[in-house]
Amino acid sequence: MVLHVKHLPAEERRAITVETVIELAAEQNPNEITTAAIAKRMGLSQGALFRHFTNKDAILSAVMEWVAKRLLSRIDKAVQSIDSPIAALEAIFLAHVAFVSEHPGVPRMLFGELQHPGETVPKKMVQTLISRYGARIRKFIEAGKAEGELDSQLDTEAAVSLFIGTIQGLVMQSLLAGEVKQVKRNAPRVFAIYRRGIERKL
Repeated sequence: MVLHVKHLPAEERRAITVETVIELAAEQNPNEITTAAIAKRMGLSQGALFRHFTNKDAILSAVMEWVAKRLLSRIDKAVQSIDSPIAALEAIFLAHVAFVSEHPGVPRMLFGELQHPGETVPKKMVQTLISRYGARIRKFIEAGKAEGELDSQLDTEAAVSLFIGTIQGLVMQSLLAGEVKQVKRNAPRVFAIYRRGIERKL
């Protein structure tokens, strides 16, 4: 990457910048990633980097845009051809943790942005991502209630929050343990417990 990035078209160089930031976030505190470190990893000068991004916030915004696009695309693809709402929820759950396992820098960046005081552009983008993600979960929970797969008295908003919170908890535990890959191993068993709590009792 270092040898050839200088000669790539602008759009490809921007994409590599995003990937570089995510790689660095997997190795260190995302808040401590500097534009100098990004440029060094890419084999560029900071001046070359700033020809594509006006400042660090612009880089972070591009990262958040990349995350939102890839994650939502991944879960949308996971539910294609699945008719059962509960099966769709499981597919989303497993697709999400697989994405995190492949890109361990992503949750570190998301958690980091949400901890910033005030309203930054990257933070607003994370909040928008969570809202769009929650809307997808809500749709399948409501469908599951309508089709009799889920408890008709289920509190939809609480179920959405628990779904997202369960993934966040799994990810946080794996980060604390220093082994992000364990989130993928634990996910099926954890979802089975979530499922028992929301499905219709026969």
